[in-house]
Amino acid sequence: MLEGKNGKSLLKGRHDILIAFSIIGIVLMIIIPMPTFILDILLAINITISVIIILITMFTTEVLQFSVFPTLLLITTLFRLALNISSTRLILSERYAGEVIEAFGSFVVGNNYIVGIIIFLIIVIIQFIVITNGAGRVSEVSARFTLDAMPGKQMSIDADLNAGLIDELQAKDRRTKLQLEADFYGAMDGASKFVKGDAIAGIVITLINIIGGIIIGVVMFDMDINMAATTFVRLTVGDGLVGQIPALLISTASGILVTRSGSKNNLGTDLSNQLSGFPVVFAIASMVLFTLAIIPGLPTTAFLTLSIALGYFAYALYNNQKKELIEEIEREEAEIIETETREPENVMNLIHVEPMEVEIGYGLIPLADDNSGGDLLQRIASVRRQCAIEMGIVVQPIRIRDNLQLKNNEYLIKIRGTMVARGELMANMILSMDPSGDDLSMEGIKTIEPTFGLPALWINHDQREEAEIKGYTVVDPTTVMVTHLTETIKLHCYELLGRQEVKVIIDSLKEKYSAVVEELIPDLMTIGEVQKVLQGLLKEKVPIKDMVTILESLADNSRNTKDIELLTEYVRFSLARTICNGLINEDGAIVVATLDPEVENIIGGNLQKSPQGTFPAVDPDTTSQILNGIRYVLDTVYFNDNIPVILVSPRIRPAFKRLIEMVYPHVVVLSLNEIPNDVEIRTEGVVSL
Repeated sequence: MLEGKNGKSLLKGRHDILIAFSIIGIVLMIIIPMPTFILDILLAINITISVIIILITMFTTEVLQFSVFPTLLLITTLFRLALNISSTRLILSERYAGEVIEAFGSFVVGNNYIVGIIIFLIIVIIQFIVITNGAGRVSEVSARFTLDAMPGKQMSIDADLNAGLIDELQAKDRRTKLQLEADFYGAMDGASKFVKGDAIAGIVITLINIIGGIIIGVVMFDMDINMAATTFVRLTVGDGLVGQIPALLISTASGILVTRSGSKNNLGTDLSNQLSGFPVVFAIASMVLFTLAIIPGLPTTAFLTLSIALGYFAYALYNNQKKELIEEIEREEAEIIETETREPENVMNLIHVEPMEVEIGYGLIPLADDNSGGDLLQRIASVRRQCAIEMGIVVQPIRIRDNLQLKNNEYLIKIRGTMVARGELMANMILSMDPSGDDLSMEGIKTIEPTFGLPALWINHDQREEAEIKGYTVVDPTTVMVTHLTETIKLHCYELLGRQEVKVIIDSLKEKYSAVVEELIPDLMTIGEVQKVLQGLLKEKVPIKDMVTILESLADNSRNTKDIELLTEYVRFSLARTICNGLINEDGAIVVATLDPEVENIIGGNLQKSPQGTFPAVDPDTTSQILNGIRYVLDTVYFNDNIPVILVSPRIRPAFKRLIEMVYPHVVVLSLNEIPNDVEIRTEGVVSL
């Protein structure tokens, strides 16, 4: 035995090595002649393995508990063929292939080898035509149906995840299980061909053994034809039975495994419960058998005995069901009494706050009901994906609740239990609005679009064509809510980014970029400090998808400073192209307004540092003049895509943003360092006092 330094076996626990040697040994069996006593042992092992396999399939409750079956089917088929070759070599060369084959041949064939051949052929036909073909067809159909059903099951998992019925880990486990089931049925579809080929090979080998044995017996061993036929047919049929009986068991096991639908119980329990669930069936069968028993000419004793047995069985099942019904009623009464006297419930779950949730009124429930054709759950799943793609944030599952205290058509969007947005929808109508913001010249219910505050009309579905002809934008109620939810998430995404979400992002990044993560965390910065930097970026609508660049910038600069505001500015410098990407026009230029030097000097000379960042200590009158100057620039300058940009010096950028963000939250404040060198800057206005 191979031993290590401490005398322990190197093969201990290394089942992979043992399996590899076993498979190589099977291949060598085809080449190397086998002694009869070893062949007897291997034949007994083959029968044992087949019995174990069919028993395992009976006790499994789902196919993935025996997912190795397709591979095992190939190995056992190869093992069986190797045994066939070894036994054929012994039969044709020595007229003896061990005690197992001799015993099977003598027991089945006896003195009539014609009967033995017929029995062997019947077994092969049953396996080849009935069981193998049936199991192969079921595997093929199961594989096809499983693949066809995968999109629907994936959507169901996403819906449960969005509804809060399961968490991310459970959803991942379900998706993995779904993929493994599809792979299993696909593998079984191919593996069933091994069994079919094995049955054909068994017939061919049998014919070769009989014909070749008779010729060898007459030519080489000087036997007469009758004696040669008797000897070689007996051995050949014994060899065939020893091989085909395990093959029949394994074929049956494959049929049982692929025909088992999802159940919490094994095969025996299901058969017992389902066949004994209808006592009236056994009672009717008892009466039918009794009728057959009294018909002249039919075997009275057999039918009468079975009739009495089934009648007693039906009576016993009826009494058992009646007893179980009484026990169920008593159990329910006991549960009611226990509920009334139980200890006070655990209220810890009641103080749990969801990161984000949507509450809907009674009239909007059909939008979230799949049975009513609502697709709100699926649309919300796409919102989470869109936020991940555009902003790089991981939004936790958004829970949808019905709230009878709301108006019939009202909905609320909450972040950590606090309402941040609300709106009203007409579930049975569609929303029409003019992108230019003008009033609509149609009949309908006037309203304000909740996301962008545009004037809109709720119109009937038969008015859609008229609205589209007039150039109006027409959307369904679900789209209105989903758009509102998406913009709300983008507006408040920095509030949704907690330490746990940051850790999830960093852990996923660590798999491919471990060097930068290990350099930064936890030696230079903590998860909380990284969170503050990311929140600062998101608050100004800067995507955090490029986490590698962000972490590398933090690793480069966090050795010199621990100021979160300054580190955020360094990261913004690194993300210059990302920040300016949506602000550049088709000519490669960015339209900006700048600050008058007087304004820059006022702000730069009155900076005050605080734990919350840098603020300009400017008197109210001057602040009002600066804000009025910004208003004038916004009204007179045409910015790219109507996104106003003010260019300032790097030193005052954070303070100037804090000064104006309460009044002009949509204005982008850039510093000179945040514009790439290859981007043209077009100054179209100046903010002055």
